[in-house]
Amino acid sequence: MVLLICGSLLLLLLIGLGIGLSVRGEMLDRAVKKVQQTLLTRYEIDFKVSDYRFTGLTTVTFSDIEVLPENRDTLAQIESMAVSVRLWPLLFGDVKIGNLSLKNSDVTLIKHDSISNYDFLFKKKENEPAVSNDDREQNYAALIDGLMKQVFFKIPRDMDLENFELSYRDDSLQQRVRLPKATIDDGDFEASLFLNDHDAQWNLAGHVNPDRQQLRIEVSSEQKDTELPFLYGKFGLRVSFDKIMFELDKVRRESQDSLTMAGKWAFENLHVQHRRLSEDPIMLPEAVGEGQINIGKLALEVDPSSTIRVKEFEFRPHIKFLPKPDKMISLSVHTGRFEAQKLFDAIPRGLFPTLDGIEVAGEIAYDLDFSVNFDDPDNIKFASKMDDQQLKVVKWGRADVRAMNGPFVYKAFEDTVLMREITVGPANPKFTSLNQVSSILKKTVLNTEDPYFYKHNGFEEEAFKLSIATNIKEKAFKRGASTISMQLVKNIFLNRNKTMMRKFEEILLVWLMESSKEVSKDRMFEVYLNVIEWGKNVYGIHEAAAYYFGKTPAQLNIGESLYLSSIIPRPKKGLASFDYTGHLKPWVQRHFNTYGYIMNKLQQLNDESVPAAYGFYEVTLQPSLRPPRPKGIVDTTFMEIDPEQEAIMKEMEADESTRKSLLEKLFGKDKKEEEK
Repeated sequence: MVLLICGSLLLLLLIGLGIGLSVRGEMLDRAVKKVQQTLLTRYEIDFKVSDYRFTGLTTVTFSDIEVLPENRDTLAQIESMAVSVRLWPLLFGDVKIGNLSLKNSDVTLIKHDSISNYDFLFKKKENEPAVSNDDREQNYAALIDGLMKQVFFKIPRDMDLENFELSYRDDSLQQRVRLPKATIDDGDFEASLFLNDHDAQWNLAGHVNPDRQQLRIEVSSEQKDTELPFLYGKFGLRVSFDKIMFELDKVRRESQDSLTMAGKWAFENLHVQHRRLSEDPIMLPEAVGEGQINIGKLALEVDPSSTIRVKEFEFRPHIKFLPKPDKMISLSVHTGRFEAQKLFDAIPRGLFPTLDGIEVAGEIAYDLDFSVNFDDPDNIKFASKMDDQQLKVVKWGRADVRAMNGPFVYKAFEDTVLMREITVGPANPKFTSLNQVSSILKKTVLNTEDPYFYKHNGFEEEAFKLSIATNIKEKAFKRGASTISMQLVKNIFLNRNKTMMRKFEEILLVWLMESSKEVSKDRMFEVYLNVIEWGKNVYGIHEAAAYYFGKTPAQLNIGESLYLSSIIPRPKKGLASFDYTGHLKPWVQRHFNTYGYIMNKLQQLNDESVPAAYGFYEVTLQPSLRPPRPKGIVDTTFMEIDPEQEAIMKEMEADESTRKSLLEKLFGKDKKEEEK
């Protein structure tokens, strides 16, 4: 009975196959014409092929293919292409490529001004209705699962490629990549890729299993320090490497709403350079990552078990991203205790020059929990904690913070231009010890720049949160979170390059300076007051007091101190705060109100002489610095504001608003204000 059923099924299959073979030419012709018509109507693409025919049971061969966008340069030309579909999966409705052969293929991407021959790829289809989130339910697991299948179904088991070339040309850049030969033999593949003629060569090797959706690929450079093409000309990014490996080991579908992808990656001698990252190339000798990505219905997550290892330093980042309905991202890192030296050994030499050669002892642990809703950044969560009680700096690198304990020479720069060298110590008659500075000036500077300077360890968590929230809302880097410790390290030990790597270097050096306690807080503050800029070529509190008011630092009153504190963020614009009478313009009073109120609330003014408006009306600029009286002005209450002054005013008011927000978070709002 079983044999009879099987025989009947086989007979039906053979009959169907015979009928299919008899009409397959006609079906192929209709399919090609349908593709041509679709490309022409939807994308204005003329798809030409001189000949196509079946050359095997499931193999179709095409000759002289040309892809020509309307009124554009030719996009692709292929002399010969043969492709076969695997029969068994086809019976179950899956179209999987079996064999692929390409000979003499040329793909050319051309862009002139804003017109390109590939812009149809990004063009929205005409008359296509917009699909909103309300019209369909988003499911990232199902979406990515579908994309994965589409990609792997199109990868052939066997491939023979000869003379494939991809080129790009625009008004400023021209490059091409050639593959003389590439093969896939039962999943194993290898190829050599050349840039232009023989400018560079990369070798590709690996294995692919389309049915299990597994892929391993290794790319190695034949020559040292060979940059990847296209990136520098288009994005200013230089990238080179000796070897890169990527492996997708397992794709598991738990349900329609759950997909996991496990694998690993590694690289050897990766070089990266971009002006926003670092002025010099970033060289990473080696790194290995292993783990999995979890994809749910509405979220993507780097699994907590995933690891990244650089030399002997290893950590496990946990990252979660929810694109919709609100864009949210969270990051947590919990290292557990490890030898501190492993962290510094993992830092590539030259990446942070001030730390080169540093030696530390002891174990440390770091914990970070961060999350933000981009539609509600004010409720950001940020908790960072370093357990470094055992940390001891055995040997400092190029930046030895202990030098600040004695006399040293400070180099004052304006951007990258050295203005002058200043001796920080008694040999300089303008050097002012901390006890020679009026108490009110010290209070105003601390409250303006770093209210918790004497309590924190170099970083203020609330300031970081406010900085991140402000930058998200402005969609640009508008506010930093620099403490006095960070400003000090930046001015004394680091270059003036405004890059991400320099900022990370600053953070590491501040952490080491504060945790080592090699320099007291009083000494840090003393050095800070003697080196910061207070005006054009005005450095240190001694020069500032004499320049603006003809006084010594010990003689400064509350109004003068509040004014000097207000110009620290923008010292070269300090004189714009005064009118031609030498008095402060009305818009400066906001700073006085903000910080006078805070100091009064903290009872810091109990022992100070406090006149009306916190001394605002008693501030008088030296006559030689006052701007000329505007022509035709008789009424001395009239204040002319030019566009530059108005810009300064708006910038200052915005700054005071964010500062007050931070102070209210630190100290709490006044009860009367909360009742309003």
